[in-house]
Amino acid sequence: MTETTIETLDPRVRRTRDLLRSALCKLLKEKEFEKISIQDIADAASLNRATFYDHYDDKFALLECMVGARFNELLSKRCVRFDGQCDGALRAIVLGVCDYLQEALQTECERQRQMEPHLESAVVAVVRQMILEGLKLHPSQRSVSPEMVASTASWAIFGAAREWLRTPDRCSSDEIAGTVEKLVTPIFG
Repeated sequence: MTETTIETLDPRVRRTRDLLRSALCKLLKEKEFEKISIQDIADAASLNRATFYDHYDDKFALLECMVGARFNELLSKRCVRFDGQCDGALRAIVLGVCDYLQEALQTECERQRQMEPHLESAVVAVVRQMILEGLKLHPSQRSVSPEMVASTASWAIFGAAREWLRTPDRCSSDEIAGTVEKLVTPIFG
């Protein structure tokens, strides 16, 4: 069962995971990720270590879940959905990734570099899942699987957004979203 399914079925699970995510978020404002222990997170959430391990394998899994949940919230607030056919949705996804990365990396301290691979993994997973669900709504006769297309597109979107973010004197996120959309659209065939 996926985490989303479990959370949908059991409000206690959702509540506990929200507590753990909030605790990690609070701790990240106080100290470096590498110095945060599972016990610190459990204490900040007013839970025990065993409860933490009932929900996550380690603090990296919690971090990825926290990032994924926040990114999903941003896309939900913007009503972004990809149905496999609407080009505007692809642009909205790209814009969401750009804006999320810009906000996440501006609010995080320079010392939080250890978190970047987990941020990357979580955002790519959300984008991949959204694209895959859209592609499955409209099956095609292409020779490449929808999973391969979704993976390629999600990594291309993330990579382009990250490169944009690292560019000095960069253009607006709205401008780059149009450029990335043009680059990624051929992936869909």
